[in-house]
Amino acid sequence: MSSPALLMRLVASAYSIAERAGTIVRKVMSGGDLGIVIKSGIDDLQTQADRLVQQSICSSLARSFPRVTIIGEEDLPSQDVEEELIETGQHEEILKISCPSQYTSIKEDELVVWVDPLDGTKEYTEGLLDHVTVLIGIAYEGKAIAGVINQPYYNYEAGDNATLGRTIWGVLGIGAFGFQLQEVPDGKHIVITTRSHSNKLVTDCVAAMNPDKVVRVGGAGNKIIHLIEGHASAYVFASPGCKKWDTCAPEAILHAVGGKMTDIHGNSFQYNKEVKHMNSAGILATLKNFDYYASRVPKSVKQALVP
Repeated sequence: MSSPALLMRLVASAYSIAERAGTIVRKVMSGGDLGIVIKSGIDDLQTQADRLVQQSICSSLARSFPRVTIIGEEDLPSQDVEEELIETGQHEEILKISCPSQYTSIKEDELVVWVDPLDGTKEYTEGLLDHVTVLIGIAYEGKAIAGVINQPYYNYEAGDNATLGRTIWGVLGIGAFGFQLQEVPDGKHIVITTRSHSNKLVTDCVAAMNPDKVVRVGGAGNKIIHLIEGHASAYVFASPGCKKWDTCAPEAILHAVGGKMTDIHGNSFQYNKEVKHMNSAGILATLKNFDYYASRVPKSVKQALVP
């Protein structure tokens, strides 16, 4: 049997690394000291979990895939990383899956990995634990092609004996796994949007969708999970603020199951290593009926958000 292709080895590693990341997130919370630092604004927080998880993910990936470009959210000083943060395992089931033919000859230096060590940091500090995700997105030729999302606190309200946490993963051309794909019933328009970064542009754009219901939660990863599990039909965020590490992994998973994510103008996101980190023209994402929602974005919103 031939050895697994590079992409499948990278995804298998990212899966195991994300599982360890989830453990670190829970350990910091249970330790009682979140080590909160304010970065640039009152809502822009960093915790000890953000720092340790980024060290764990980036160092673990760099050790196994030294020529892959890794871009993490947190600006951390270079330092020796404790060995207990390093994960060298690979998820065996992923290694058994054949790589899509268009990705079999990828070389390490052609891949870019976008890492959000703790998506939903503000919610983490407020105890809204089901909003929190760990995101590892993999891009090739500027396109998000694979992603891993760990939910450290999935099932946390199910009682003391429940298994805590889960990991969702996906690759374009294979599909996405670790959850039950559901769709919102036809004709229902449930819009999911930001919980803590709203403004007039956001509310105007959401209202223009003529929603039956609006859901406000934290975290880009969490919002995409709501889409693919049938709790929302469109993710609408008409504002700058999201970055490439917020969207790469969720986009890959959404696209792997037939959904679509773009900016508010309908432009695809680019994930090559030179690209600017900010998604300055917002986000529009759906599992289906993308054109319906895209057609309802107000002209005033499009004019205000320059790609």
